Amino acid sequence: MQDVLENNILYFWQTKMVDRENGGFYGRIDGHEVLHPEAEKGAILNARILWTFSAAYRVLKKPEYLEMATYAKEYFIEHFLDKEYGGVYWSVDAKGQPLNTRKQFYAIGFALYGLSEYARATDDREALDYALQLYDCIEEHALDREQNGYIEATARDWQPIADMRLSELDANFPKSQNTHLHIIEPYTNLLRCLQEMHAQESCDYVPVLGSVLPIGVSVPMETMISVEASLRNLIDIFTDRILNPETHHLDLFFEMDWTRGAGHLESYGHDIECSWLMHEAALVLGDEKVLRKVEDIVRIVAKASEKGLRPDGSMIHEANLDTGHVDDDLHWWVQAENVVGWFNLWQHFGDEEAYERAERCWTYIKEQLIDWENGEWHWSRRPDGSLNLDDDKAGFWKCPYHNSRMCLEIIERTEAM
Repeated sequence: MQDVLENNILYFWQTKMVDRENGGFYGRIDGHEVLHPEAEKGAILNARILWTFSAAYRVLKKPEYLEMATYAKEYFIEHFLDKEYGGVYWSVDAKGQPLNTRKQFYAIGFALYGLSEYARATDDREALDYALQLYDCIEEHALDREQNGYIEATARDWQPIADMRLSELDANFPKSQNTHLHIIEPYTNLLRCLQEMHAQESCDYVPVLGSVLPIGVSVPMETMISVEASLRNLIDIFTDRILNPETHHLDLFFEMDWTRGAGHLESYGHDIECSWLMHEAALVLGDEKVLRKVEDIVRIVAKASEKGLRPDGSMIHEANLDTGHVDDDLHWWVQAENVVGWFNLWQHFGDEEAYERAERCWTYIKEQLIDWENGEWHWSRRPDGSLNLDDDKAGFWKCPYHNSRMCLEIIERTEAM
């Protein structure tokens, strides 16, 4: 996995995606390896690049990854952070000028994820300060204080908008499993970062945008307590609201009052991804009572995701039980999360069958999805086994995050055992 991480994934992004003319990273390479230098640059893509190289440096300690992470961090801060209203632009144009200025909390969550990982890797006070600013932003503008949970999106100035969809493929509802999943993920990382820095007594939170945190003082307990409370609340949202107690799948879309919307949908990739991310959140929180509750749910959600497994170890995307439509494309990100999810069950619960599933899926990835000639992974395989070249090799949604994280998770977990 380390070979694939370094020589297939990271090398591709280092050599093919850096925009030396306009700064940052190109917005798109299509499925036929054609670069589109004029493509818009998405916040999701750039935040995930920041996370990827920050995590790679933290784990592998190679200076070239720190160089890329710092390059990504500086570009993101300069071009994606809204200096007037706060938060993160959805996209900028090829030259780095604001293009779509809506505030999608999914994107703000990924910005927090990338910045907090850079802070973990480098002890950088500026990155931590920006991460905490974004945490405050989500809590202030997205948290539903009446019925709990986080809304999807607002206008640039935090005013309500009618169309809150994350993408054209999504249903238009004010709350979603996917956005909550990618808020619990960065909140877990932020708390872990604060715990590590608190242990080192190396920083303090100064809530002034762009400020440098002083060296030699502890993280204030009120900051830690606030993030812990938010993470605890998110775990409860998943266990008590998003998890369907009848099917054990995670429902996808909700009204403000948590009424399920868009019908009976099952997303197997999100199920298996959530199983280990929710477990990670409980482990980092460190509350034994919460962990006991979550451990049971981790296993039943993973069990529910088995419905998407194929005999070769791969996992299909999702299904609509109302219409009977099944999206049985074999997406790159689903396979990556499939590996980590089952490995997590083997590591923490001794499930030997889960290990075999992770191994089979890894074999499928190596044989069917990795582009050994040009680098990176293809978007997907079609149900008939043909390669999907219609979707991007790198782009707004095709980023080095799911696959690099899979490799890094297995590397770190194996080394810790």
